[in-house]
Amino acid sequence: MCSKETSGKILFLRDESITTPPVRNQLVSCHQEHNTKRYMNNHSGQFYIGLDIGGTKCAVVIGDDQFVIHRKIFFETRVERGWEKILDEFKSHIDTLLLEFPKENLKRIGISCGGPLDSVKGVIYSPPNLPGWDNVPIVEIFSAAYGVPAAIQNDANACALAEWLMGAGKGTRNMIFLTFGTGMGSGLILNGQLYAGTNDLGGEVGHMRLAQDGPVGFGKTGSFEGFCSGGGIAQLARTHVLRELSAGVKVAFCAEPAMADKLDAKTVFIAAQQGDPTALEIVRISAEYLGRGLAILVDVLNPQCIVIGSIFARNEQLFRPHIERILGQEAIPLSMEVCRIVPAALGDTIGDYAALCVAIYENKF
Repeated sequence: MCSKETSGKILFLRDESITTPPVRNQLVSCHQEHNTKRYMNNHSGQFYIGLDIGGTKCAVVIGDDQFVIHRKIFFETRVERGWEKILDEFKSHIDTLLLEFPKENLKRIGISCGGPLDSVKGVIYSPPNLPGWDNVPIVEIFSAAYGVPAAIQNDANACALAEWLMGAGKGTRNMIFLTFGTGMGSGLILNGQLYAGTNDLGGEVGHMRLAQDGPVGFGKTGSFEGFCSGGGIAQLARTHVLRELSAGVKVAFCAEPAMADKLDAKTVFIAAQQGDPTALEIVRISAEYLGRGLAILVDVLNPQCIVIGSIFARNEQLFRPHIERILGQEAIPLSMEVCRIVPAALGDTIGDYAALCVAIYENKF
């Protein structure tokens, strides 16, 4: 989602201090005058619509093939309503946008949603954060409603497309995108195309086991996701801190065992940034396993670029020395010579562009 999604604000480039009373549905018109001129100067006048479906928030964006977002509307999902009413709200917001942008210029609709799903059939299959979304034929629904092709990808693949088409992986033919947020997912760009696998499970790197013991992620002890995700790092922190406290070591960010259950990744990284030795040790463990996971991906897929988001992007200086050391030990040297490990470029705005890039990709590739 867009980093400017401050609750209760309608944002304009000219005066970002303008506020309105809190509302549930919000129209964000970033760079409004500039973007409208860009749209009017677009020789084709064609535009795309992106739908970002999340368990907490959803968004509708409208933009062009130059990756300029002209309008954005976001709203609370409220999953208890059921998928039919949520999709009806999407349609209502699309209809609002089409009052300003001529429907005949709509080229395609792109959809980003958590899996499991079938990108070929265009069906969503019960994502954990969207209870009741069982066999929802979402592509058919929106294609029929607006008379244009529609396409869907899981959110990791959609974000990979965004970083490849316009972000840190732009210009590459072989790129891996790693989410490294709440979980560890990935999107694969291979030979200049998105690779989703036989049934949209390509790139589930978080399920790889990197150790027999360790934090649990993706339902597996010692997995890549266990060591390299927000939830996994919180588990690491609790285990390590309790061990330190039982040995009589003082831990500044967790003074007593009763506090350990409340530890999260953010607390660890704040302490690590301040030089706390216990926090730095927790980060070292996560970083070394990140390096091992990256080495496997480098050896198997020989990418030009691995783009890593969220936690890595915000704490690159803490991770990089460790992952470079491990990659030097574990990865094929010739493969590493042609591979860059870089933080995601789009930051918190990646959700805005991901669904839009699904539409643009499906139209152009």
